[in-house]
Amino acid sequence: MGLLTHLSLLVTDLDHTLVGDDRSLAQLNHLLDRYRQTYGTKIVYATGRSKTSYQELAIAKSLLTPDALIVSVGTEIYLNAATENEPAWVDRLIANWHRDRIVAIASRFADLEPQPPAEQRPFKVSYYLSASVAAAVVPQLQELLLQQDLNAEIIYSGSRDLDILPSGGDKGQAVQFLRDRWQIDPLETVVCGDSGNDISLFKYGKERGIIVGNAQSELRLWYELHPVNYHYLAVAECAGGILEGLKYFRFVE
Repeated sequence: MGLLTHLSLLVTDLDHTLVGDDRSLAQLNHLLDRYRQTYGTKIVYATGRSKTSYQELAIAKSLLTPDALIVSVGTEIYLNAATENEPAWVDRLIANWHRDRIVAIASRFADLEPQPPAEQRPFKVSYYLSASVAAAVVPQLQELLLQQDLNAEIIYSGSRDLDILPSGGDKGQAVQFLRDRWQIDPLETVVCGDSGNDISLFKYGKERGIIVGNAQSELRLWYELHPVNYHYLAVAECAGGILEGLKYFRFVE
């Protein structure tokens, strides 16, 4: 069978990826805790949740303490137990970010319903948008932003959630930032996700990617349109799919 590949970094989305199957989550937690203690494996959570919402989930599901936390769809990075968004990351995002102007442009679209205040972050503007009109609204919104020289990134996921972020401020770029900071080889890195706001985890580098079996249609379609041998679509759901993918890539027996 050959030697196992060293797992230096595992990055995973939370809802419906790491979390959703308590039995498999317990198995994966046990494995990752052992790998961290034995091999120094780093664990990173990359979620659309706010930091406060993540903390509530972490308690409810007894999640392992991560080495870094990526929240708000990639726009905030907290290293270890830091209480402030990583300053170097903030400097990168703030360069061409004009939140008030973006909100004003988005307000022209009646179909965009602002999400609750808790979901609005310094570098993230969030709305609900029906799937029935998304195909028409998203390109129009993108065009208006470009016309105003606002180089923002629009992410639509779950057939209802639309987030506007600074360009280059998504989950995938946050992972590249951490890999560079820690000098970790992409071949020893695994990223895991289930939805549209996880696409960026898979599109930048050559990290091993695990798409869990319960993945939503937008991520499945992206996977089908971008076939590469370092991405794996699992059969099992949630944490069970991550375990399946780790075995497929020979990170575990």
